[in-house]
Amino acid sequence: MEAARISLNGVKLELLPEGALYWPGRKLLAVADLHLEKASFFAHRGQFLPPYDSRATLDRLERLLGRLPVEQVICLGDSFHDEQARERIDGQSALRLSDLTKSYDWIWIVGNHDPDPRGAWGGRIEEEFIQGALVFRHEAQKGRVAGEVSGHYHPKAAIKVRGRKMLFRAFLEDGKRLLLPAFGSLTGGLDALDPAYAPLFQNGFRVHLLGRKRVASLTAEALA
Repeated sequence: MEAARISLNGVKLELLPEGALYWPGRKLLAVADLHLEKASFFAHRGQFLPPYDSRATLDRLERLLGRLPVEQVICLGDSFHDEQARERIDGQSALRLSDLTKSYDWIWIVGNHDPDPRGAWGGRIEEEFIQGALVFRHEAQKGRVAGEVSGHYHPKAAIKVRGRKMLFRAFLEDGKRLLLPAFGSLTGGLDALDPAYAPLFQNGFRVHLLGRKRVASLTAEALA
């Protein structure tokens, strides 16, 4: 796997093809927007989707943690799709979460979908979390940018490949602020050229597209 290496507020970070952020100096891994139990949320409303999204997301997270030296894990909010997701999650997935939170210093950041993501599996909850020169929160705050790491928007970006438009999950950053893509297996996304990003990146931004084995970095001007 080939990561993209960036400097954010003076901190050296790696953007991983899986859609996670790794801080080697602190052995810290951050993921955003797992949206566990999204399929069961829609099933309760009559829109039936394959009920495997939580398991698939946990599979990917466990594989990632297995290949990196990690001591601290930060989930940047919307880890669960809604407030009742904790009651719907299957027993095996709950046990897996419990094993994970016991194995690492696990921090749940509060999101707009999950104001209290704690469950029987453990971990600690924070509105936002400061670690060195970085601040981790769910949603970017205009005007508070130095070292901010957040999720919420599920950024994606499109480029043209051999005349065809292709869409990829993406990181967006400008050296001061970083937006992570959604890590969850059943999540949509907001195009990087959407006007919603303009207040956050008034002087432009760089895009890091997630490929299967590497992250490709380019400027916003290269997007379709």
